[in-house]
Amino acid sequence: MRDRIQKEISLYEKLNILSDAAKYDVSCTSSGVERQGDGTGMGNCLKAGICHSFSADGRCISLLKILFTNECIYDCKYCINRASNDVVRTSFTPEEVCTLTMEFYRRNYIEGLFLSSGVLKSPDYTMELIYATLYRLRHVCNFQGYIHVKAIPGADQRLIRLTGYLADRMSVNMELPTAESLRLLAPHKSRKNILEPMRFVQEKMKENRQEITLYRSAPRFVPAGQSTQMIIGATPETDYQILRVTESLYKKFDLKRVFFSAFVPVNEDKALPAIREQGPPLLREHRLYQADWLLRFYHFEADELLDEDNPNFNVLLDPKCCWALKHLETFPVEINRADYHTLLRVPGIGYKSAGRIVKARRMGSIGFEDLKKMGVVLKRALYFITCGGKMMHPVRIDKDYITRNLLNTKERLPEGSDGMTFRQMTLFDDMNLSGVNVK
Repeated sequence: MRDRIQKEISLYEKLNILSDAAKYDVSCTSSGVERQGDGTGMGNCLKAGICHSFSADGRCISLLKILFTNECIYDCKYCINRASNDVVRTSFTPEEVCTLTMEFYRRNYIEGLFLSSGVLKSPDYTMELIYATLYRLRHVCNFQGYIHVKAIPGADQRLIRLTGYLADRMSVNMELPTAESLRLLAPHKSRKNILEPMRFVQEKMKENRQEITLYRSAPRFVPAGQSTQMIIGATPETDYQILRVTESLYKKFDLKRVFFSAFVPVNEDKALPAIREQGPPLLREHRLYQADWLLRFYHFEADELLDEDNPNFNVLLDPKCCWALKHLETFPVEINRADYHTLLRVPGIGYKSAGRIVKARRMGSIGFEDLKKMGVVLKRALYFITCGGKMMHPVRIDKDYITRNLLNTKERLPEGSDGMTFRQMTLFDDMNLSGVNVK
């Protein structure tokens, strides 16, 4: 039996190790609840008080984001904390997590806690430690700020229920979009073990809403809802498959958010894709987030955005522009007559600006200058709208023409329009290069 030399690790060293180990878990959020403190403890959950900041690689760091432990009994091939990896292992104690949370909060570094974990010994053992941590934080330290916690798949439902009454948001990570992908890269996990706690949290939330209707003083169970995360690019699923799974999770499990995490190759394994040269698929992740926004706020269906014949997004254009270019027969839309849902389908018009348009036109006719003040992105919208029956510039409703102009990121009027273009002059602008295309 191999001897193992252990040394005492300071709290600061633990924080460095376990905060770094948590950076790949993007499923952290701090919105969706407005629970005020009662004046006897520290912190509150007012949405206005929850700030967001981001690290250089785009990860959210507004909460104290840590793992309880990076020890894990599982050997997921994509995970830096997999059991077979030779990394420094450590764990917090419940007291240490509470100390860090309270001291960081007192210094105004954070507005809440995001606590995830590897699986130490067993799901039940880990979930019990997480529950003990939250119980101490709420009832001993009297912390009334925001807490987002991970439910450990396979843990006893009683522990998940007790923890849910102490947390504001809870999440169970899907990890990978399909059961086949789990079998390939995370054989110790199963779709059933992931979906069961997700369903349990959903049902308990529904029961709790009924309890609160009858008894206003009833304790709240996961009042900010639940979320999940999927790794993108580690397995060969198309954007269409991922979006269908996302839509199903929203409809069947009432999730607040589905997060996407671009696959980062931290391990060497023949089952993992070799993407070191091109790097993580961050632009693909971005397009999926935009499509997710369309599902949640713009009343789109997954089958409208993609299909079997066109299973992946064009990474050069946002998903709404892609949809509009495939449905040019519905454009241009008259701003002064189109209903709210039609306005939502216009590239450059958000759900807030669509609401402003509907309200403003009750007072009179709307022009392009008005749209600009309402927050409409005219450099995209101008190809798809009219105001008073007129377009902003003489443009053609032609797929190639519009695509070419949308891909032109320089600030200029549409190609072929009269008037001055807002484009930086180049060395060749005033040169007579007949027969040479320099654009």
